Amino acid sequence: MGLKEFAITSTGEHVPSPKFFRESERKLAKRQRALSRTKKGSKNRLKARIKIARQHERIANQRNDFLHKYSHKVVSENQVIVLEGLHVKNMIKNRRLAKSIQDAGWSRFRGSIEYKASRYGRTYVETDTFFPSSKLCSECGTKNRMLTLDIRFWQCPKCQAVHDHELKNPRDWGDSLWSP
Repeated sequence: MGLKEFAITSTGEHVPSPKFFRESERKLAKRQRALSRTKKGSKNRLKARIKIARQHERIANQRNDFLHKYSHKVVSENQVIVLEGLHVKNMIKNRRLAKSIQDAGWSRFRGSIEYKASRYGRTYVETDTFFPSSKLCSECGTKNRMLTLDIRFWQCPKCQAVHDHELKNPRDWGDSLWSP
């Protein structure tokens, strides 16, 4: 799971992040300004508050719809679902990423995957936060200990397979990068 791409599967499928809140920020700002210009206690202020609440509800409904549809797709297509164990509460403390993380809805997605997996008899596994999934070669399993976050592309020293740190464009690499 990520912010630029909502999810990148082991088969190389990229699911773009919908960013429902970011797309509606202008409308919300306009409605907030209209609310600030109204007189406290007036009918027009109540109407403006209702418009803002409806916009927030619309954003929440869009996000929930996307998360439920995608989680259903993931659970129905796979027998085993493995997600990285992220500490979202701690990640939200970063003031530069908090809005984007909350807009992505990772916690709700993980929760819906969990309950749908148990409902449909699928296996749900949550990896440890410190499991080096990005440092492991998908071809031979070698761990690249020298890999840091600023290195986007790396080549396996053992089998010479080229990897993207976050699998941005698997179509550019051909079929040899990830095999299910």
